Amino acid sequence: MIEHRPFAAIGAADHGWLDAHHHFSFADYQDRNRMNWGALRVWNDDIIAPHTGFSPHPHRDMEIITYVRTGAITYEDSLGNKGRTGTGDVQVMSAGSGITHAEYNREDIATSLFQIWIQTDQRGAPPAWDARPFPKGDRAGSLAVLASGMPGDEGALPIRTPARVLGASLRAGERVTYALDAGRSAYLVPAVGSVSVNGVALAARDGAAIRDEPALTITALDDCEIVMVDSA
Repeated sequence: MIEHRPFAAIGAADHGWLDAHHHFSFADYQDRNRMNWGALRVWNDDIIAPHTGFSPHPHRDMEIITYVRTGAITYEDSLGNKGRTGTGDVQVMSAGSGITHAEYNREDIATSLFQIWIQTDQRGAPPAWDARPFPKGDRAGSLAVLASGMPGDEGALPIRTPARVLGASLRAGERVTYALDAGRSAYLVPAVGSVSVNGVALAARDGAAIRDEPALTITALDDCEIVMVDSA
């Protein structure tokens, strides 16, 4: 089963400095049919105006993965962690027992990103943060594991839940396949360009909620960049 969720049909809120779109219920956007997909709880598609951002605010017991599409995000938290994550790179915050963080666009251009929240299975663990550059060449023509709590994915940024965040850059006509194990769910969004997933066409920033599809064939309809979560 693949449910196509067009970008125009997901939640939206324009705060001036923040143009936010929500694939799942979040803040003032509430849809009881879109509360989660497996352990995936939030997928926000945000555009942050230059020299603005999210002031310090708390989180706990959630794995929060940020994939920067354009621009850069500057991060700081109550543990003293600081970093700048640029285009195509990924940061992971394990909120654990509690952490306060802030995220700012210090750039002279707008920053666009996906922020993904996945429910943890290790509640109350010590909070942590990490970030890593993932050059597009490393995932050209194939799915690369960007963040994971699954055995065998030690090269990815660690998260505290049995899930994977994957990314791929594909040229028009290229295809990749992915085995989705029984009982698991996937959610896929093209960051750039359009794709088909088992014959279902998705435009840029559309979502595909996938379940009971043991094998996924993802075909680039034009040059594209995709992000996907595989979770229990």
